[in-house]
Amino acid sequence: MNVNNHIQATIITIGDELLIGQTIDTNSAWMASSLNKIGINIKRRVAIGDDWDAIWRTLEDEGQHVQIILITGGLGPTSDDITKPLLCKFFGGALVTNQGALDNVVDIFTNKLKRPLLERNLKQAEVPDNCTVIQNKRGTAPGMWFEKNEVIYVSMPGVPHEMKGMMDDFIIPALLKKFNVRPVEHRTLLTAGIGESFLAEKLTDFESELPENIKLAYLPNYGMVRLRLTNLHPTNNANVIDEYFHILQSKVQEFMVVNDDLTMQEVIAKKLLESNTTLAVAESCTGGYISQLITQMAGSSQYFLGSVVSYSNEMKQYALQVPNETINQFGAVSTQTVEAMAEGVRKLSKADFGLATSGVMGPGGGSEEKPIGFVCVGFSSKQKTISTSFQFRFDRRRNIELTAISALDFLRKNMG
Repeated sequence: MNVNNHIQATIITIGDELLIGQTIDTNSAWMASSLNKIGINIKRRVAIGDDWDAIWRTLEDEGQHVQIILITGGLGPTSDDITKPLLCKFFGGALVTNQGALDNVVDIFTNKLKRPLLERNLKQAEVPDNCTVIQNKRGTAPGMWFEKNEVIYVSMPGVPHEMKGMMDDFIIPALLKKFNVRPVEHRTLLTAGIGESFLAEKLTDFESELPENIKLAYLPNYGMVRLRLTNLHPTNNANVIDEYFHILQSKVQEFMVVNDDLTMQEVIAKKLLESNTTLAVAESCTGGYISQLITQMAGSSQYFLGSVVSYSNEMKQYALQVPNETINQFGAVSTQTVEAMAEGVRKLSKADFGLATSGVMGPGGGSEEKPIGFVCVGFSSKQKTISTSFQFRFDRRRNIELTAISALDFLRKNMG
């Protein structure tokens, strides 16, 4: 079979909660990324409420344009979960009890949850008799695979953990067997300290020289910009995109954090692990957000010793041994104070590196000398203790996020 890189998919997410913003749709982004990695293009992402006619029309319309339709949501045990009966009617089937799904439901309620089984729970084991059942190893609602007019329709639960299990264990392998696609080639690097428009200005000539099949994308996010090169039509010549990626790196060398698709916290983790060093953090204005970013990663206990959220001046003095005269003379938001905080948390934890933040996040509290968005970051090691400052201009939440990323980048530059 010839390689076909024109296989297209539509992702449909179902639920009123998605339309009113009560639940953020992370499913479609994750599925789109997973399909893109194996060479399947996303034509459309559609969010629909719990509306029978709207779901039916969308299935009919999308089936005219794509080869794959992935659906999440509406498979629960309550009356507003209409996806399964709708699919049963759409494909002309009849509901039957699937023994594997029934055994799974009974096992979860009887052995794991130790809760009584209701009739509505048992009904989750019912599936259309003309689908391929996808057993749910992480929940009670099975997935369903249909084929009609050379289009694949796959229905999965809306719970992200359950959907991801089905995609990884069954759906992605099955699609790879069904379609002979080649993964789209991407090369990604991460920059910091330069805005998207300034990067675009620097790369004007580079972009104009790219061949038609290679595209450059700018992906900005909180003080960083990822640059992604994509080869839309991969060939056996793997060096083509690598050659242009090498040129791209040389163009942005002074701003490049890493020539890989990594987050800032992943870069820090890699450097700490490779150097067998440790980190502790003293956070004031970021309120523990830096620690959250670091500890979201598995294995962070190997290099992250802990943090002190020293929000008040008294906590800075008591826990971190910041001299009272330093705060009185220079203020809590000052390079002198964050240096003392960074040194204090390093000595307290016996870490190799200490990192500290203090700032004015807003919406109130600013002054002419230290306006809203003014932030100080301190770094301490056995060799040196230094600091820097930033001026951000956004709302409180974004100022916190920008401070965290900027602090981690300051750490990266100084940890050696």
